[in-house]
Amino acid sequence: MNTDLRYSTTHWGKNLILFIFHLVMVMYVAVIFYPLFNMVVSSLKTTREIFQNPFGFPRVPQWQNYWIVWVEKGFYRYFGNSLWVTAVSMMFVLLFGSMASYGLSRYTFRLSLLLYLLFLSGIMLPLKAAIIPLFILVKNLGLMDRHLSIILIFIAMALPSTVFILSGFMKTVPKELEYAARMDGCSDLAIYSRIVMPVSAPAIALVTIYNAVPIWNDFFFPLVFIQSDRLKTLPVGLSSFFGQYSTNWSLLFSGLSISILPMLILYLLMSNYFIRGMTAGAVK
Repeated sequence: MNTDLRYSTTHWGKNLILFIFHLVMVMYVAVIFYPLFNMVVSSLKTTREIFQNPFGFPRVPQWQNYWIVWVEKGFYRYFGNSLWVTAVSMMFVLLFGSMASYGLSRYTFRLSLLLYLLFLSGIMLPLKAAIIPLFILVKNLGLMDRHLSIILIFIAMALPSTVFILSGFMKTVPKELEYAARMDGCSDLAIYSRIVMPVSAPAIALVTIYNAVPIWNDFFFPLVFIQSDRLKTLPVGLSSFFGQYSTNWSLLFSGLSISILPMLILYLLMSNYFIRGMTAGAVK
């Protein structure tokens, strides 16, 4: 299979196709990038200027919008809450998900298929459909208005997809590595932590980005289970900029510009592993 996308001095038909392909990709990137660019530009305007000149640059950049959002509106508190909830949730998702995936991919027992299908059922059944019994359960456990409630919910939401992705990737890890480690005296825990997990780094990056972004952006569950302003996460905190009769769009765009930074940095740091995880097994 020829995957060389460089231009050739011959085959003008191939060069034309590559030129069209690159042009389409550039247009696609522009379509994706421009809303983000316009959001950052709008964050430096006043609300009046946003409506007067929605697609232009600000006459006088309003850098104080970020100070107002971060300090006066308490955005740093919402930001810290989202970081805490997302980090703790992903830590346990990766720990429990990788351990379950290792067991399902490396050991065969009577109920292994049933257990695997049980995890997959979590992908097909949306947790939001069971919000009423879930609300009653959280209330009876005394977890209302606590971060632990949404952390447990996020863990339950992310585990099925994590097990599905990691178990499939771990099955491709050569068992000869495991046999060699056992001959050197490694235990199951040592094989899992020192061999399987490092080799599964691309899949772990894929799982991290795939689950961290929805957890970071989730609005529904924090809105239902968190009432105290000091415990609100970013999406719920951003809703405070929407008033009953008016909306401060300049502060809203400033808050949105800040809120995308962690996920953007996460993707940039893990992009190489993420792409390897997405394409794992595609080319033999």
